[in-house]
Amino acid sequence: MEKKGFDQKLASWLRGRNGTDELSTCVIVVAFILVVVNIFVRSLVLTIISGVLIVYALFRMTSKNLEARENENGVFTEFIGPVRPWLRNPAQAMGEARAYKHLKCPECGQRVRVPRGKGKIRVRCPQCNMKFDARS
Repeated sequence: MEKKGFDQKLASWLRGRNGTDELSTCVIVVAFILVVVNIFVRSLVLTIISGVLIVYALFRMTSKNLEARENENGVFTEFIGPVRPWLRNPAQAMGEARAYKHLKCPECGQRVRVPRGKGKIRVRCPQCNMKFDARS
């Protein structure tokens, strides 16, 4: 019989579990920030909050209830939708904001990206094909 290493044992234990997702990653980052702030502030409340956040993230990562964790992550990603590009890559998001303006189609609500500095332009929505005027 072959002896399993730690990596194989861990991988088999994690099989069928949720693993990391955007919500658990965000919770870990917030907990880490609170730990760093707590180094300077030395507050029992921050210690408790950061500990609870770490335990919650570990619970999410090791949970076998995949459907519930997926629903929670979906609600979270929907909530932070417009901020997501700024969190993932701030430099790219800044370049995008300088070069393009994002408009919302009045008919279907689809976001449409148009170049900045072109003045008054006619925009066609790629989803519903409605044409509307806007300033870029």
